[in-house]
Amino acid sequence: VQLQASGGGLVQAGGSLRLSCAASRSISSINAVGWYRQAPGKQRELVARITSGGSTNYADSVKGRFTISRDNAENTVYLQMDSLKPEDTAVYYCKADILIMTSFLYFWGQGTQVTVSS
Repeated sequence: VQLQASGGGLVQAGGSLRLSCAASRSISSINAVGWYRQAPGKQRELVARITSGGSTNYADSVKGRFTISRDNAENTVYLQMDSLKPEDTAVYYCKADILIMTSFLYFWGQGTQVTVSS
């Protein structure tokens, strides 16, 4: 599966952005899609994840500010980011987890840069 991430940009603190992760196949056949981010000099971290059953989980740092959702008809997963902070600045990536037999395969999209100015 191929993933295309988009929607990043430059925004002032307190602003909003919506990231999109478009998949090349039906996302209903993907076990989970997650958004991750990596800031300079830091490890990549999970931001939010949504399963095929609709369950979601979020990093503590973004709870109440970010919302992950999906549109099965568009094969797209979104990350709505509100009340952005300078510490949210990072390259954001989406990842698909697909269970094949008893093993998971992981597919990454290219990153999209999010920069939050103070």
